[in-house]
Amino acid sequence: MLLQKELGVIENSYYEASTRRPPATPPLAEATEADVCVIGGGYAGLSAALELAGRGYAVVLLEAQRIGWGASGRNGGQAIVGFGSDAELAIEKQLPREDAQRAWAISNEGLDLIRHRIETHAIACEWQAGYLNLSVKPSRSKTLRDWMDHVTALHGHPLEWIAPADIGEWVASRRFDAGVFDRRSGHLHPLKYCLGLAEAARAAGARLHENSVAYLIEHGARPLVKTSQGQVRCSFVVLAGNVYLAEYGDSLAPSISSRIMPVGTYMIATEPMDKERADALLRHRPAASDTNFVLDYFRLSADHRLLFGAGDSYSASTPRNLVQKIRRNMLKVFPHLSDLDVPYAWGGFSDITMNRTPDFGRMGANVYYLQGFSGHGLVMSGMAGKLAAEAVAGQAERFDLFAKLSHRSFPGGARLRTPALVLGMLYFRLRDLL
Repeated sequence: MLLQKELGVIENSYYEASTRRPPATPPLAEATEADVCVIGGGYAGLSAALELAGRGYAVVLLEAQRIGWGASGRNGGQAIVGFGSDAELAIEKQLPREDAQRAWAISNEGLDLIRHRIETHAIACEWQAGYLNLSVKPSRSKTLRDWMDHVTALHGHPLEWIAPADIGEWVASRRFDAGVFDRRSGHLHPLKYCLGLAEAARAAGARLHENSVAYLIEHGARPLVKTSQGQVRCSFVVLAGNVYLAEYGDSLAPSISSRIMPVGTYMIATEPMDKERADALLRHRPAASDTNFVLDYFRLSADHRLLFGAGDSYSASTPRNLVQKIRRNMLKVFPHLSDLDVPYAWGGFSDITMNRTPDFGRMGANVYYLQGFSGHGLVMSGMAGKLAAEAVAGQAERFDLFAKLSHRSFPGGARLRTPALVLGMLYFRLRDLL
């Protein structure tokens, strides 16, 4: 894969090491027909396949690599309600108040959907409730408190303020000034959850084909999706390739691929700790992240490791001394963990939009696309698949709510947009230091 080669991603993933994958499903090697062809075997595509198959549609899903190979199997595992403060502001500017509230409610429903699917399909993915949003200085604490008050007033979402005097009771670190606790959000093992969705979709009747690169869509009343060895004639297509649309955008979706930007994200996992030591790091073991634009995020695994992510790469190249840099960030937060080895480090791509809001829509009447989750994909991608299934079934009101959001292409085209974004990120890194 081109993006993978450019990034030079470290592949020593704790998620892969702690998961027993089933054998790969065979590539599509024939001409077949379906009601719906789903392109992409991550959360959004699997969610759409599961919902559509459950409604009685004949579904074929094509995944270019393995199920969960992209961001759905590599992410921080944080399942957070909402869209991020910048995206929420953009949504509130673009949509009437009632529609902005509906969008938040759909995100909130996404948390319930995760819990429902875990229970219904017996997905053993280590769900843990609780999320901490942490500020690193008093000025950021005021901004965080203003955001909390706004969200509580506009959406009625229950949040708990953690004052500077109390922050040490929640996280064993002197780095943070204050925080907000969200007891509804939480975290899980992202690859185990993704593979659980795949098994649920198969059980519902969807046909899944791994190692099947869709390279061309012939549009029309009955679209034709082509792979190197086969093809699918269908009534509807759901494009859920997310960031990898940028790789195949010239043939699959040239009109929308320029609206997303690949962002490399990286994580490390420590060796296991004693349970008591791990429990002392984070009260109630929530997921956590800070409020910096280039943020740190961390959580405890079920086997008592600290999983820590730090910074992003907007240059399509792996930062030098990656593991050492992330470990240094980890020790700024938890200096007393300097004795722990770091046996795992990995990375991958997520996608962002210019305004950080999700980008859903149609190409023609029967090709739906889902992209631009901008760091909040674990919750919203599952709902995206559900909304696409509703739209295919003729109930498009909730899908069209997000389709109303306007999106711009990144400036500079394929060659110049990455350097331009790198320069922009230098500003935000400097701002985080002030």
